[in-house]
Amino acid sequence: MTSSSTRWPVAVLGATGAVGQAFIRLLEGHPWFDLVEVAASERSAGKSYRDAAKWLEGVLPAAVADLTVKTCSPDEISAPIVFSALDSGVAGEVEAAFARAGRLVLSNAKNYRMADDVPLVIPEVNGDHLALLAHQRAVRGWSGGIVTNANCATTVIAAALAPLHQAFGVTKVFATTMQAVSGAGYPGVASLDILGNVIPYIGDEEPKIETELVKLLGTFDGTSIRHADIVTSAHANRVPVEHGHTVCLSVAFERKPTPEQALEVLRNWTGHDAVKGLPSAPEPALIIRDENDRPQPRRDAGRGNGMATTIGRVRTDHLFDLRLVAMSHNVVRGAAGGSILNAELLAATGQLSGLGAL
Repeated sequence: MTSSSTRWPVAVLGATGAVGQAFIRLLEGHPWFDLVEVAASERSAGKSYRDAAKWLEGVLPAAVADLTVKTCSPDEISAPIVFSALDSGVAGEVEAAFARAGRLVLSNAKNYRMADDVPLVIPEVNGDHLALLAHQRAVRGWSGGIVTNANCATTVIAAALAPLHQAFGVTKVFATTMQAVSGAGYPGVASLDILGNVIPYIGDEEPKIETELVKLLGTFDGTSIRHADIVTSAHANRVPVEHGHTVCLSVAFERKPTPEQALEVLRNWTGHDAVKGLPSAPEPALIIRDENDRPQPRRDAGRGNGMATTIGRVRTDHLFDLRLVAMSHNVVRGAAGGSILNAELLAATGQLSGLGAL
């Protein structure tokens, strides 16, 4: 475990957007990471952060407000650890440039998630996959590296299914998502499109769920991830909810559990041992609700400081074996908070050594 006195300077790329702002909120007062640089597009570069960003939620930290926004170039950013909230349209080249320049990139973008040598990590679920970073560096010749966190909806599903897969072997998943508007960024979905409405399509979302889940629940063999043998059918929907992605799941298993057996596994699951006690790690990681009408985004999205996954309605399924409902905060757990927890696990396991701690 890292010393509480150790602090690393970090930067945020795409700092003016909704996820970039979430990084800034979550990094304020962080015991291990000191936010020293913010970067965004050319049109924002050179301005103070307060002038460049339309601040969306809470109070803009005073220490960040006066930072000068830089461009997203490793020639301008000196921090050894970079949190990327960049859009996928520009993230690929920019993140690779930082990795080649010796920086460790914690990415929210989809560009490298399914690359064979890039860790796709939810720390409690598959924290051991971070060891793939050494292979990535050897293969690509990078002194830095890229670590990704999962799509925000996939994060909910993987957190709920990981303990059940470990205990009973998941084989098939039918997933229907109800995804908050904050998942579309800012300004996001037009109000006249979403108010009083459900939009049954989110671009690229269903393929992300179906491909990322098998990598997240796969096993690390030292140089690669052996994908889990799971077939997933996903339906992605945008709903008029501010924060919190809810997913209804029907699941088939190799060894069919009763609802009572599944609930026992979910209640007792603690996740990857190395995650326990990390600054952003929720305790517990999974919150089980017994009420028939939970989880609900309005009441449960903020649990565990937005990092916990809430699960309810675990019951028999007449098509497969079990059905359940899972929900977590898409901007915190499913985006910025997930990346920060990945960085904390890297720190705790000694994988940030040599990156220039303060």
